[in-house]
Amino acid sequence: MREISILIGGEAGDGTKLTGKLIGKILNRMGYSVFIYDDYQSLIRGGHNFSIIRAKDKNVKIHQNDIDILIALNQETIDFHKKHLKKGGIIIYDSSNIESQKGIGIKMLEKVQKLGFPKVLRNAIALGALCKILGIDFKILEKVIKENLETYQKENIKLAKFGFEEPEKKFELNKLSAKPKILLTGNEAIALGATKAGLEMYIAYPMTPATSILHFLAKYKDEFGIQVVQPENEIAGILMVEGVVYAGKRAMIGTSGGGFALMTEALSLAGMAELPILIVLSQRAAPSTGVPTYTMQGDLLFAINAGHGEFQRIVVAPGEAEQAFYLAGELLNLVWKFQVPGILVSDKHLSESTFSVSLNVEKINKTSPKLFKGKKGYKRYLLTKDGISPLAFPGQKNVITKATSYEHDEYGLTTEKPDEIVRMIDKRKRKKDAIIKEMKKRETVKIGGKKNSEKVLITWGSNIGAVEEVANNLGYKVIQPLYLEPFPIWAIEKELKGTKTIIDIETNSEGQLATILKCHGINVDKTILKYDARPFTPKELEKEL
Repeated sequence: MREISILIGGEAGDGTKLTGKLIGKILNRMGYSVFIYDDYQSLIRGGHNFSIIRAKDKNVKIHQNDIDILIALNQETIDFHKKHLKKGGIIIYDSSNIESQKGIGIKMLEKVQKLGFPKVLRNAIALGALCKILGIDFKILEKVIKENLETYQKENIKLAKFGFEEPEKKFELNKLSAKPKILLTGNEAIALGATKAGLEMYIAYPMTPATSILHFLAKYKDEFGIQVVQPENEIAGILMVEGVVYAGKRAMIGTSGGGFALMTEALSLAGMAELPILIVLSQRAAPSTGVPTYTMQGDLLFAINAGHGEFQRIVVAPGEAEQAFYLAGELLNLVWKFQVPGILVSDKHLSESTFSVSLNVEKINKTSPKLFKGKKGYKRYLLTKDGISPLAFPGQKNVITKATSYEHDEYGLTTEKPDEIVRMIDKRKRKKDAIIKEMKKRETVKIGGKKNSEKVLITWGSNIGAVEEVANNLGYKVIQPLYLEPFPIWAIEKELKGTKTIIDIETNSEGQLATILKCHGINVDKTILKYDARPFTPKELEKEL
């Protein structure tokens, strides 16, 4: 087999997400590239949760709904997903609580109850049966359990052996020669990229789907040498970030749309005070509470235009975990170089999905901003050709540092004089030209698919996995803007030369990237929009095209 898709489903509390990760790790050890999609409702117990694990012998960035193996921990999983089982596919199910199926029924719940183990340990039986069906050496499963489960290791191994003994081998999943890759979620990649660029403090109030950045960095804060703080709300959080960067330390905050909405006044403060803050905006279905554990791309125009008044910001939007790692580190360095706020736009699909990645960690390193090296006469908002003033920080000898929300002169003293107001606004505006000059040295647009095709698919963010796969199948060119503010129109116009058809693909209802393109004089021929709070899969996108 060159490719396999496995779905495990149950209710909240059944451990489907962790088990899906373990399946991914097993397949990763077999040399396959892995993608894991997690689908869960906003419930602590009950409802329907499932994970789809897709593994291929080449790079994979998206799941398919059609599956080869269905692992069902409850009847609802059978009812919802049996229709997606491919011809010749297999069901592994807990016959303790599911009606008899054509497949492999094992009394998983009955077994763990008989042994007096917690209910969630029945997943180990399913793992054992899965490995037997695929012809995977039990030693690989045993090693994955030992490396990833801190509690009940012996019990899980015992139950996995029980599951391994039950079925016969059905498929031949050959072990590949490729070395196992790192498995990272988008949020983990963001956290690691920022850390590599010198992140010193992460501050966030929990909000799905950004919350796992907080959990990940809190878990590894000692290893990374950073501080992690959970404040009382999002407004407190962004103001703390602004205090930290004023003091000379690199800080980041993560949230979703509702939390970002609360931060917009402080975002304007960062624009006026020229504070290099970094915000991770992980989108979910909206408006208001929306569908909090599902995905959407409805906040792009909000991110680009949020805040009152006119001020420069840098907005980037990675589409998969490797891009998330590099862009997070790159953006943290850039906001410090130009002393502007930065926004990294993600979404639930990117933030919480798991990818096989190969990272060049040396590509991201902390770079130094422009620093004040004089001994006296410091002007925090010194007028310069590129709009960037040298930085100094509290405690520096013979230096008075200021940060203000009020319009000000070069020293940071409040002003209401017309000529000084104009000079400061022009100073901040000059940063845009400096940022664009810097962007032209970087990869601001990613090109994929058939690069000489006259038919172009243009998309952004987490759609890239499905779009690239379909483009390779059908012969389309793919344009993916990585930077969205300032918008890299120079790079996009170059790539659109000779194009006859432009199709914009987004997971929102209005085509927000198409709107930006139109503002820059580019009209798309068609939009394909999906807004049911689920991501595109290659099959449905190919059907649309």
